[in-house]
Amino acid sequence: MCKNLLLITTKTLKFLFIKKLKTLNMKKLSILLLFFFSLNLLAQSPWTKKKNEGYVQLSFTTIANYDKLFGNPDYSTNRKITDNTLQLYGEYGLTDKTTLIASVPFKMVKSGGLAQPISLTIGESKTSLGNIQLGIKHNFYNKKWLLSGQLTVEANTGSYENASGLRTGYDAWTLTPLFIAGRGFDKWYIQASTGFDIRTNDYSSNYKLGGEIGYKAIDWLWIAGFLDGVASLKNGDVALPIQNVLTGLYVNNQSYAAFGLKFIGEINNKTGVNLGFGGALAGRNVAKKPALTFGLYHKF
Repeated sequence: MCKNLLLITTKTLKFLFIKKLKTLNMKKLSILLLFFFSLNLLAQSPWTKKKNEGYVQLSFTTIANYDKLFGNPDYSTNRKITDNTLQLYGEYGLTDKTTLIASVPFKMVKSGGLAQPISLTIGESKTSLGNIQLGIKHNFYNKKWLLSGQLTVEANTGSYENASGLRTGYDAWTLTPLFIAGRGFDKWYIQASTGFDIRTNDYSSNYKLGGEIGYKAIDWLWIAGFLDGVASLKNGDVALPIQNVLTGLYVNNQSYAAFGLKFIGEINNKTGVNLGFGGALAGRNVAKKPALTFGLYHKF
């Protein structure tokens, strides 16, 4: 049953991406830039921490100097935007089957030179908290295949500056229930997740679907490939200022279909570094620009 469920998830992702590829000619594909919106090197995993064990990661993500947003058709920002995030992420084993989760993003966003002839926003830099996240993950089944559930709450802790349109988080609370399945082998692992982002303040909710496969290339290096998709349910009609819409920062009805790679280097059995990047097949209301993430982690 678990194996069939994972195969269905993987086949669904493959079908959606191939279908989208067939609608794009080679010219359009050649201009799709490396991109992954809100890249997280800790993709949703079914594995939990043992009791009193923990994991801490400090990561830095940058989407530098973008002026194009995915859409139908694509459209331009008013100014060139840089979106940097310094994020502290942690997990702690409450029991062998239950893990607590926390994430604190520190946003550094900037609007620079004009990307359009008419100025509707001002150039400015803003440093502030993003949406702080707290959650819990519980493993329900662990016999070769793992089945786990995760529930996180994202607080409305971001901020907004209207003159520049710079926003550091959704002006909403977000509840995210996920179902996660996976299995580990000698030098391989595979995992997939599905769920929803349910938002307040009349923002649309999202459907989420993702899959990942990883391989231990050498003793100290893991290489993983992933597919990840978010589809807006378009069930909210929040009225955001045009200044905010023209930055693409935490606006409504954001969607994307992405793929990519990540590398995890183990310095020792407790500490390591990681690097992640991805490519977008398609998107809506998200930056059309490379996003890179670098991280340092420690287990205790």
